Amino acid sequence: MISLKQLHYALAVKETLHFKQAAERCFVSQSTLSSAISELENQLGVQLFERDNKKVLVTNFGEQILTRAQEVMTQVQDIEHFAKSNSEPLSQPMSLGVIPTIGPYLLPKVLPPLRNQYPNFELSMVEEQSAVLVRKVRQGLLDTAIIALPYDLEGLLAFEFWQEDFYAVSHQDTPLAKFDKINHLQLHDTSLLLLKEGHCLTDHALSVCQLPRPKEDMGLAGTSLFTLIQMVAGKMGTTLIPEMALSSVLNANPELKAMHLEEPGPHRRIAFICRPNFAGVANIEVMMELFKQGLSDAS
Repeated sequence: MISLKQLHYALAVKETLHFKQAAERCFVSQSTLSSAISELENQLGVQLFERDNKKVLVTNFGEQILTRAQEVMTQVQDIEHFAKSNSEPLSQPMSLGVIPTIGPYLLPKVLPPLRNQYPNFELSMVEEQSAVLVRKVRQGLLDTAIIALPYDLEGLLAFEFWQEDFYAVSHQDTPLAKFDKINHLQLHDTSLLLLKEGHCLTDHALSVCQLPRPKEDMGLAGTSLFTLIQMVAGKMGTTLIPEMALSSVLNANPELKAMHLEEPGPHRRIAFICRPNFAGVANIEVMMELFKQGLSDAS
């Protein structure tokens, strides 16, 4: 089997028409180069070069073979360049899942710097609850997902990149709004509005506040944070929101008051998840750094 090294040596001789100069160009000894070319000619069964002590000539057969050899070497170089270009950060398309209590508040902060630094990065996104995203990542239907921890991730890797606390949000006219900080005991006497079953934000909030899960027939569950905020604005009760949602919620609803939940934190941790053998872990690490910077700048 002829080798790329043999072709490389032969093309150097064709270009220089001098074995010593070709050897120097290839950083090998003249004897090594001569032996490789002799072996190549034996393998092909044709003579590539006429050589004596004064000159080197390319034979007619040699000209045709080395023209094809140059095409092969060019294709090899193209493969190397292709592999190198696609090993650059975020040079390959990626599918990303994100939960509803993170996506609307995280993405506006982090996508602009991501697009500025990597304008050709192809990112597709879906928004689903944690259980759906974890399943899709496991099945290979998504490359990675951003969810809130703690969550059961058996068999998957988690790369944590952010931590945050919860804030209680009430209408300014309610008694609770006179406080800047509250604890879980003060929430016991309020109508606490929560997301419906399946949203991990509810699980995390109830765990932090040491509260039992409300009964389904209480009618105080929303399908989104936006819905809960509108209920709070209507003086129907109090809700808990993550810190990353704080600025957008208060800017859009100036009649509301936010109070830090004074319970041991962080109240939730944000992480990328992926399969253990996922080939794009390096890309996740790049995105993590950009996301951390975007969140820090927005804080």
